Amino acid sequence: MILVADNLQILAPEIVRAVAEKDPEPVARLAAACAASGAQALDVNSGPLSRDPEGGMRFLVQAARQGFCLPLPLWLDTSNPRAMAAGLAECGGKAVMNGVSLEPARLSAMLPLAREHGADLVGYLLSEDGQVPPDAAGRLENAARLAEAADRDGVDPARLIFDPVVPPLSWNDGPRQAGQVLETIRLLPDLLGFPARTVAGLSNLTSGPGPRHRKRVFENAYLAMLAASGLTHLLFNVFHESAMVTARACNALTGGGVFCWEG
Repeated sequence: MILVADNLQILAPEIVRAVAEKDPEPVARLAAACAASGAQALDVNSGPLSRDPEGGMRFLVQAARQGFCLPLPLWLDTSNPRAMAAGLAECGGKAVMNGVSLEPARLSAMLPLAREHGADLVGYLLSEDGQVPPDAAGRLENAARLAEAADRDGVDPARLIFDPVVPPLSWNDGPRQAGQVLETIRLLPDLLGFPARTVAGLSNLTSGPGPRHRKRVFENAYLAMLAASGLTHLLFNVFHESAMVTARACNALTGGGVFCWEG
């Protein structure tokens, strides 16, 4: 699994201040800390950025890059097509777009940008109305339709990184839905006929109220289940030490390399 940090959140107070004051230091410091913790990519979540979305995204990308000795790949996380276009231009197209779905507005806005820049993009397996399908069958159907839509618009479906949408356990059917996500990840490559990549947002599982120590237990258990199902990208808080330890152990067990206790 490629480990993607979700720590750069626009709603964090220090990031809000950094954007407002155009002070790159807090962003660069956070990016450097993510890299030091073991992140292999960084999700740049710009949020709504109602004022100057293009300038805000450019600032976040520039500031994050200041924190890297060796640059990490960036994931540009926004539903605003102008902010996405600005971020892609700043990255020279070398970024992952996060993301697209079957929702008509997202399809029409994001696929042309992916085609223009040759960018990979996250594909949420939501239905046209933005709802999460109730089972693996619905998610798989949406994946096939999303791949077809990308192909029609001149985007290689292999550029998609499919997100089956991890549910909160607090939903009425949360545990069952979490199992359906695992089934989706397992079946997706056979359905599409190519080694489809997948991503899961681990923090979604425990969103909402609940004791922090219990949340960590369930996140770590589910992380191992995601890895065993063939997940290729994990989006999570890289400062959660137990999750990082679990993720590295999963990679050691599933990576196919020579095992070493000191790794």
